[in-house]
Amino acid sequence: MELKNEKIKEIIRILSGFLQGKEEALRLSLITFFSNGHLLIEDLPGLGKTTLAIGLARITGLSFGRIQATSDLLPTDITGVSIYNKQTGKFEFHRGPIFNNIVLVDEINRATPKTQSALLEAMGEKQVTVEGETYKLPKPFFVIATQNPVEQYGTFPLPESQMDRFMMKISIGYPSREAEREILKGGSKREELYSLEPLMDRDEVIKIQQEVEKVYLSDKIIEYILDIANATRSSKYFSAGLSIRGTLTIAKTAKTNAYFNGRDYVIPEDIKTLLPYTVPHRVVLHEVYENTDHQELVLSVLENIPVPA
Repeated sequence: MELKNEKIKEIIRILSGFLQGKEEALRLSLITFFSNGHLLIEDLPGLGKTTLAIGLARITGLSFGRIQATSDLLPTDITGVSIYNKQTGKFEFHRGPIFNNIVLVDEINRATPKTQSALLEAMGEKQVTVEGETYKLPKPFFVIATQNPVEQYGTFPLPESQMDRFMMKISIGYPSREAEREILKGGSKREELYSLEPLMDRDEVIKIQQEVEKVYLSDKIIEYILDIANATRSSKYFSAGLSIRGTLTIAKTAKTNAYFNGRDYVIPEDIKTLLPYTVPHRVVLHEVYENTDHQELVLSVLENIPVPA
C-alpha cells in the first residue's frame, strides 16, 4: 500500500537514507510505535537495528536510552536504584535507562529471566516499582528489543508472557546488492544520524497516537479478528492460540495502517498485511510440529479464514 500520510512518508524517506532498502522495516516499526506498542527485532548483528532506534528517536525529538543485555545485567541496571545521600540524610532514586521515550534493549535474550521480568511491568503498565515506590514512565514509551536468531549459547529464551508483550516481531534482513553498494560508497552515516533535525515533537507524536485510536472498526472487521483468534485457539497445530492482548494488537495495528494510508476506517487488507508480524510469535506450536516453519504454518491456518466483503 502507498502511504498517504505526508509526515510519515517524509520520516521514512529521511531514515531510508540511513537504512537503504529497508523501507518495509521502517514502516512496520512506525506502525508499532504509533500503535503505542513495543517491537522485537530478531536478526543478525550489524544490519541496522541500532541505527533504526536512534533514527526514530532523533526524527521524533524524543529521548533515547540503550540497554546492552548480558548475563550479569541486574534489574536495577534497567530501572534505576536508590542511593543514600549523606548531605540530606535521605535515599534518592537515580533513574535507569528505562526512563526514556525510546529504549533499545540489545540482545534481550542474553539477560537472565529475573532481569527480563523487570521489563514486563515497564512494557505492560508503563511504570516501574523500585523498593515499594512506583514511578511512571514518560509518554510516549517505546521499547525496541533485539535478539540473535543464530547464536543461542548462553541465552535465555523469552517466555510466552514476554513475547506477548511485543506488538510486532520483525527482521531487517540483509540489504540488496544495490543498496549495499551505496552503503560501501557512502561509508558510515552514524554521525549524520545524531545531527538529524526532528520532524515531530512529543506532543505531535501523542496526538497521532490519539488520532489512531479514533479510526473506525466495523462489526464485520471485529468478527474477522475474532475468527482469526478462534482459528489459532482451535487449530490442531497450536497448544496455545492468540491471547486477548493479541486480538487487541491486530485491531490497533490495523487502525494505524489505515491512518497511514489516509483512511479513518479499517479494511481487511490492513489486517492481512500485518498478520505475518503480529501473530506468529504469539502462538505456541505442539511439540510434534516444532520443526515446521513457524510463520508458514500460522499463515497457512489464517489464509483459510473468509475475508469480509
